Amino acid sequence: MKILVTGGAGFIGSHVADAYVEAGHEVLVVDNLSGGDPRNVHPRARFFKLDITDPAFEELVLLERPEVINHHAAQISVPFSVEDPHEDARVNVLGTLRLLQAAVRAGVRKVIFASTGGAIYGDVEAPVPEEHPPNPQSPYALSKLTGEMYIRWFGETHGLAFTILRYANVYGPRQVPHGEAGVVAIFLEALLAGKVPTIYAYPDTPDGMFRDYVFVEDVVNANLLALSGGDGETLNIATGRTVSTGELYRTLVTVLREEGISLPEGADSPPRGPARPGDLKRSVLLPARARKVLRWEPRTSLREGLRRTLSHVQVHHRSGTG
Repeated sequence: MKILVTGGAGFIGSHVADAYVEAGHEVLVVDNLSGGDPRNVHPRARFFKLDITDPAFEELVLLERPEVINHHAAQISVPFSVEDPHEDARVNVLGTLRLLQAAVRAGVRKVIFASTGGAIYGDVEAPVPEEHPPNPQSPYALSKLTGEMYIRWFGETHGLAFTILRYANVYGPRQVPHGEAGVVAIFLEALLAGKVPTIYAYPDTPDGMFRDYVFVEDVVNANLLALSGGDGETLNIATGRTVSTGELYRTLVTVLREEGISLPEGADSPPRGPARPGDLKRSVLLPARARKVLRWEPRTSLREGLRRTLSHVQVHHRSGTG
């Protein structure tokens, strides 16, 4: 089938586009390259440098008439959304609205929407299912939840099929240090440069925030399964495992040592810094519905995912490619 992937030169979107190409689909990639890298685009995908808020994007959808649009293009930084909520809404709300209007006009069969679980649910002590009431605590979370609501309205009003995937903290190869879940890339970049990164924490969470880290390849598998399943569903894509920032850091340090990489002085005692605006103390998601509806499973352990991420970074640094 013909699939258009927005944000397809970015971290997660490029992996999804790759998987669609390798599965035999015709893939179109749209990305404005504000955060993406053209080197991430699969050579057998057709690439269009466009912003989803640009009228030319709608013209492209009407011209190409894809069967499925996989929507990963977004403003992804929580701190930036706090600083500039207008720009965040322009991209994440108005961009999504333009995409949905174009999809209906072009007769698109289905939209797969990359959303966020942690930001939408807010601070919650226990791992949360999809039924948990939304409690967005940043403009980014508000804009993603608004996008979900628009998608449901278009589904009910225009018969547009959709699947909403609420991601936990995704990490893996090609991740950039900025964005909602960029801490793995931040830690790796610092340690490989001989620097000790800071762990942000609240006074009552000295080991940092608590998160749910899911490897990008597992997320890609959910996007593959969503092509033929999960219509009308909102699904958490997560591991359900609680990991503190400190535990994440220590696991990464262990992996680096196992790979024979020298670490900077003080690597075992990283400094703590105050939490930033919009930082959640705890965000862990239950993936039970995705298991039931998509027959999806998170298969990659944290240590293995970090090892594979490191391997990619090492190759990237040696070759100068993405």
